[in-house]
Amino acid sequence: MFETLTPPQPDKIIQLMQMFRDDPRKDKVDLGVGVYKTPEGKTPVMKAVKAAEELVWKMQDSKGYVALAGDAGYLAEMKTLIFGDAVPHARLAAAGTPGGTGAVRQILEMVKSLTPGATVWISAPTWPNHPAIISYLDLPLREYRYYDAQTGGLDRAGMMADLADVRAGDLILVHGCCHNPTGVDLTLDDWRALGELCLATGAIPFVDMAYLGFGHGIEEDAAGTRLLAGMVPEMLLAGSCSKNFGLYRDRVGIAMALCGDDAAATATGGMLAWLNRQNFAFPPDHGARAVQTILGDAGLTDLWRAELREMREGMQANREALAAELQRITGSDRFAFLAAHKGMFSLLGATPEQVERLREDHGIYLVFDSRMNVAGLTPDTIPVVAKAVAEVMG
Repeated sequence: MFETLTPPQPDKIIQLMQMFRDDPRKDKVDLGVGVYKTPEGKTPVMKAVKAAEELVWKMQDSKGYVALAGDAGYLAEMKTLIFGDAVPHARLAAAGTPGGTGAVRQILEMVKSLTPGATVWISAPTWPNHPAIISYLDLPLREYRYYDAQTGGLDRAGMMADLADVRAGDLILVHGCCHNPTGVDLTLDDWRALGELCLATGAIPFVDMAYLGFGHGIEEDAAGTRLLAGMVPEMLLAGSCSKNFGLYRDRVGIAMALCGDDAAATATGGMLAWLNRQNFAFPPDHGARAVQTILGDAGLTDLWRAELREMREGMQANREALAAELQRITGSDRFAFLAAHKGMFSLLGATPEQVERLREDHGIYLVFDSRMNVAGLTPDTIPVVAKAVAEVMG
C-alpha cells in the first residue's frame, strides 16, 4: 500500500519553524511563524481566557457531545461579534469548525458540492493555504492583482481590472482585515466597489476574517465586512479566534453564510452541519466555550478588549520603530510603508536570496517570500534587524 508513496512537499513555514528550533545561535530572531508574541518572546494565554476557562471548569458538568454545528450560544455570539446588526441574524447560517483553516475548508467543500464549476479568485499574494486547499479540492482558481510592491500599497486599478472577468457564481476571496502576508487592507470605498461588482456580476464574496481586532479595533476592522453584507444577497465568511483570543492550539473557528432569506439560511446551516459530520463530526468545544463565556460577560468582554488593544498597539509600535530605525540608517523612506500596514504581517520586499542571507548571516528568520511577523520584534531586536536589513537589501 505504501511502497509507492511519494511524501508531499513539506510546508515551508513548518520547515522554517524547525530550522529556527535547530539553530543554536542565542541571538536568532523569529519573524516567520504567524503567532503573536510578547516582548519577552512568549505567546501568552490571555487573562480573559484564563478567567473564562476557570468559569467553564467550575460550571461544566458534562463532556458530552453538543451539536454537529457547535454550541448555539457560541454561534450567536460570533454572529454579533463579526456582523453586529448589519444584517438580520436569521439570514446567517453558521457552524463551528477546527480553526479558521477548518472554516475555509468546509466552505469550499460546500461550494464544490453546490457549484463545482465556480472559480475562486484569490489575491496575489495571499495566505499559502488558500491556493493549497482550493487546488486540493480541484476547484478552478484565478488570481487578481492586489499588492503593489513599488508603493507598498494596494494595486486598486489592477485588482478591479482583473475582477472584471468574474462570472456569476464565482467566489471572490478577500481578507477581512490585516491582509496576510502584506498588511495592506481595503478601504471602505474599496469594500463598496467590491459590493457593487458582486451585484453587477452575480459573484459571491468570501471573506476570510482571521485577524479581527488586530488592525484598528473590532468595529473598525469589521466595518468593511458589515458594509459588504448590507449590500449583497449572499456572502461567505470564515472566522478564526486563534489570533484575537490567542486560542491557537484550541482550534476555534466558524464557517458562516449570509443567505437571501431565512429559509435558505436554515437549509445552508443544515448543510454545514452535515459537512461537519462527514469530516470531523462535532467541532471542538473547549475553546469555543471560552469565547462564548467571554463575549457573554460584560466584564470579561471589557478585559478581553483591553488585552486585544494592548496587543494591537504593541505591534503598531514595533512597525513604527522599525520603519524609523531603517529611515535613520538608510537615510531614505524606502521602508516607510511598514508603519502604514496593519496586523501581524508585512512583506519586506527582499528576494529569496536576501531572505536566505538574513537567515544564514544574521539569524533573522523570515518566510521565503519575505513575510515578516512584526509581533516577533522587540525593543532590543529592532536595531539589530534594521541594521541587518539595511546591509542585506542595500
